[in-house]
Amino acid sequence: MKVSVYRKEHFNAAHRLHNPDWSDEQNQAVFGKCNNPHFHGHNYELVVKLRGEVDPRTGYVYDMKVLSDLIKEHVLRKLDHKNLNLDTDEFKELNPSAENIAVVIWNILREKIDRKFELTIRLYETERNFVEYDGN
Repeated sequence: MKVSVYRKEHFNAAHRLHNPDWSDEQNQAVFGKCNNPHFHGHNYELVVKLRGEVDPRTGYVYDMKVLSDLIKEHVLRKLDHKNLNLDTDEFKELNPSAENIAVVIWNILREKIDRKFELTIRLYETERNFVEYDGN
């Protein structure tokens, strides 16, 4: 019997979407106000989904306290209240789009969580715009 469990977290971060290989005009045309050279911020909502078998000894798929601690230590500590372009190694050369942020978070957590659990990251950049990544 497979069951999905979810942990929701929140973080704030600034970023700028910019391709250094393009002209200022092309960056502006593609990224619009997200290309502001002075950056801009979002209040991100992060949903981490794990899917797996229920452990008959605990009744848990995964200990949610352990999951919360992993997210706080390895994701929020790294991204919360940061300028993603300037303050993180992950986005020094990688455009910090919502898509790329979700993939980075997935990669961070995938290293920490047993592969017997399916892992999906859903990241809300705004309440209407969100992305989801499951490693495929």
